[in-house]
Amino acid sequence: MSDIKSYICESAERLDTFLASQIGQTRSQIAHLIKQECVYVDEKKVTRPGVKLKKEQTIRVEFPYAKKEAALDVDFDVEVLYEDDDVLVINKPSGVTVHPAPSVKEATLVDWLKHKGIRLSTISGEERHGIVHRLDKGTSGTMVVAKNNEAHEFLSQQLQDKSMGRYYIAVINPPLKENVTIIEKNIGRSQHNRLKMACVETGKYAKTQFSTLLPSEDETNQLIACKLFTGRTHQIRVHLESINRHILGDHIYAIAPKQEKSERVLLHAYIIYFIHPTTKEKVSFVANFDETMKDYIDKKFNSEQINEVMDTNYILNSFNTDI
Repeated sequence: MSDIKSYICESAERLDTFLASQIGQTRSQIAHLIKQECVYVDEKKVTRPGVKLKKEQTIRVEFPYAKKEAALDVDFDVEVLYEDDDVLVINKPSGVTVHPAPSVKEATLVDWLKHKGIRLSTISGEERHGIVHRLDKGTSGTMVVAKNNEAHEFLSQQLQDKSMGRYYIAVINPPLKENVTIIEKNIGRSQHNRLKMACVETGKYAKTQFSTLLPSEDETNQLIACKLFTGRTHQIRVHLESINRHILGDHIYAIAPKQEKSERVLLHAYIIYFIHPTTKEKVSFVANFDETMKDYIDKKFNSEQINEVMDTNYILNSFNTDI
């Protein structure tokens, strides 16, 4: 079974470039669809991404439906914040990898989605079906999953034009000195440690804003909110490391000699906002902390003040924005 969509080419250009712009995916993802024999030009199956299109040619894409069987035993559950025919909004647990990879041996979020038998988009290929954007394994919080290819295209476009985004909460030390800190530094693979990213001149442009929320009662740690203006791997952690700050529980970036122990990285995608694919209305969702992060914050921070600074409006006002 498949989901079929047709497009008309308005000018001469490469097939993969044209489809990437139409579908809102990378050229490598388009190449994957072509390799799966899902793409036709004027009713003729194509096998090469670099085929040159002519004006007014019709391109048909038969997106395969995702298979429903789970590849691995799924021994975790995921909180669903919202669901309809187009999208699934979830609170990803810390410790869960988003999609399969050769190095990943345990069940992933994609396995959980298959296990639930949820019909999902397949634009990104079988291994990443439904996945519009990702979170690091250790990071918890809000994610939106596309349940059909139209929703996937619409949400992917919002990632490009920044009408979709998230606000993160982290516990860091030492505290930031300014209420608002904006970091614009290119990020690329570290030359010294292949597991890490780093701020390097040859990397891709990256911008993050950090807003302080509350110091811990002993003033050694600080609760902050973070907003990404770009989507680079490990961006929040790398930008914090560049100013000698680290997130509690992070064993890779900016580790302090006497770092407090935490069972997990205390980084959480608290708020997500996007325009709904069908209603075209702006929507936002909040994901609560898991027990580990909540217990740590309750122990280290004033509970009355925490309730105040964790209010959605308080966080948005700290960035002078609305959603």
